[in-house]
Amino acid sequence: MRKPIIGLTMGDPAGIGSEVCVKALADPQISHIANCLIIGETNSIKYALKISKLPEIKINPIKKVSDAKFISGTIDVIDLENIKKVKMGRLSSACGKASIEYVEKAIDLAIEKKIDAIVTAPINKEAIQKAGFKYQGHTEILAERTKTKDFGMMFVADKFWLMLATTHIALKDVSQALDKKKILEKIKLAHKTMLKIRGKKPKIAVAGINPHAGEGGIFGREEIKFIEPAVEEAKKLGIDVKGPISPDAVFNLANSGKFDIVIAMYHDQGLIPLKLLSFNKSVNVTVGLPIIRTSVDHGTGFDIAGKGKASPDSMICAIKTAVKFARA
Repeated sequence: MRKPIIGLTMGDPAGIGSEVCVKALADPQISHIANCLIIGETNSIKYALKISKLPEIKINPIKKVSDAKFISGTIDVIDLENIKKVKMGRLSSACGKASIEYVEKAIDLAIEKKIDAIVTAPINKEAIQKAGFKYQGHTEILAERTKTKDFGMMFVADKFWLMLATTHIALKDVSQALDKKKILEKIKLAHKTMLKIRGKKPKIAVAGINPHAGEGGIFGREEIKFIEPAVEEAKKLGIDVKGPISPDAVFNLANSGKFDIVIAMYHDQGLIPLKLLSFNKSVNVTVGLPIIRTSVDHGTGFDIAGKGKASPDSMICAIKTAVKFARA
């Protein structure tokens, strides 16, 4: 079976992205399932190899994918030469700009079918906004550049998967950002993606937004106004979905195997339980795009950047998930 070509974006050069990339690519299980290359900076990769104590691994700087060697003991790097000096663990607009350009290059390669999937190391949202970009994160960059309107942020983990109805917005704005159409869209995306990857209809749970899912309108009417109608519409389409379910119960139900995926109404409602159960083992996937993108479930780690302490576990999981999606 042909190995898919996976492009790893290096993330913020001042963070742990380059370190988790090289550590992941040094793992034999990754070279066994995929041909990987890094999109970033040769100097950063050299430094990452040094602090990771991987001196036996060589770097092959390339300008195009066809120049990659994809051989054991060598890391192929598409060097964009965007930044010369980096202060590890320090926020900077230069690093923010560079991290966006790695992602843009990877998207172009994926659209041109030069690579089969993108795996992203973390970017720093403050750094990219300091550089003049207004994106909230990777998801919005990918959607804009691929001209995708219906997309979603999904997390893949061992016990259950997670889809977010809203992403990086203030808590006070969540209710105003939701409606029946948006929730129905996320249910359909979750159903379509899991059906394609797993080959069977998923059991979907939709979380309420209020305590006890509103308790019939006593604690809020969002469930009555748009969550219940979206769930009922999805059922008419033949989707196996239940909700709204009380947020303090739904994740325990999913973790015990009663549901395959939970649609959470806002970022922390879903990410807190998921990371508590599967930190460094869950993978962020942007679904609905014409290309495949997965990502680590952690941030830039400025506090440990340059110290050789970063774990590659989430990056390894993200690469494995990208391979699974590419083969599907």
